[in-house]
Amino acid sequence: MQEAIEIAGMAIAPGGRELLEIPVTRLPTQTSIALPVTVLHGCEPGPRLWLSAAIHGDEINGVEIVRQVLERVHPEQLRGTLIAAPIVNVFGFIEQSRYLPDRRDLNRSFPGSPDGSLAARLAHLFMREIVSRCTHGIDLHTASDHRTNLPQIRANLHDRETRRCALAFGAPVAIHATTRDGSLRQAAAKRGIPVLLFEGGEALRFDMTAIRVGVAGVLQVMTTLEMLPAAETSPALVPPEQPLSTSMPQEVFQTKWVRAARSGILRLGVRLGDRVEKRQVLGVIADAFGATAATVRAPIAGLAIGQTLNPLVNQGDAILHLAVLGADAPVALAIAPQGKHARNSS
Repeated sequence: MQEAIEIAGMAIAPGGRELLEIPVTRLPTQTSIALPVTVLHGCEPGPRLWLSAAIHGDEINGVEIVRQVLERVHPEQLRGTLIAAPIVNVFGFIEQSRYLPDRRDLNRSFPGSPDGSLAARLAHLFMREIVSRCTHGIDLHTASDHRTNLPQIRANLHDRETRRCALAFGAPVAIHATTRDGSLRQAAAKRGIPVLLFEGGEALRFDMTAIRVGVAGVLQVMTTLEMLPAAETSPALVPPEQPLSTSMPQEVFQTKWVRAARSGILRLGVRLGDRVEKRQVLGVIADAFGATAATVRAPIAGLAIGQTLNPLVNQGDAILHLAVLGADAPVALAIAPQGKHARNSS
């Protein structure tokens, strides 16, 4: 029989659903700021999964993904526990900013400290109250800096359990990605928790295809973990811009940014999801009159997984992100034995 779970001093009984407001700090006006968390605690024991979004406050697709997942999942049908934090960086979300008020990046501040900066304290709170109680995690993001991303999973594909969840998510691409210092994924991996990072769409915009892929992906991971029956993973009720793929995700072990060889106005001729061949023309960079133009060609064969949305580029700017395919793609390393993800995550 499932036991009650306690978060921030509140006990949630089996079969319960609770909205918690975990105190973070006060503004200079003395207005209280809290971390909103919804806990769905199933009647039967099972995995404990967290969903987090808006760690970067302007990345809002994940907020809608979490809302739709919570609309679809009910405690009485759940094995284990779902802990959903749709707005982790409350400060940045309010200001429509990636950062906290001190301009720190929350996703470079984990595992945090109870006595550090505002970012460090918030990271420490999230690790203590959410991550420490979970067996698995899914962190939801979008592209940044006037860029957009094809829906994709980034994870340690050399770890068996993480790869199992990454492929179950069903995004078009699953990318083996090392962790960044100070990231939530790195801090959780050091505790032995498999974590998926989902990227899709752009900042401060709803991308309905990315949202639909994200909702379906979370439900499919929950089914793979036997938290939900298979009938609960039907596609999310969002009108699709394009059908969801039913094929296995493309596993990728290297990516490469195509950069501008000169400054000017970019006219890109490929779209997200397009496959390109080596030396294929991707677009042109010209002046305002089109009098002088430089052709942009693909340095490798690949799949377009990210691109700039700003046509004004400086020399060296990243303009198109390619997943390396074909002869240029590296060979995958051996997958770690079950249960070794904590020590083999980079």
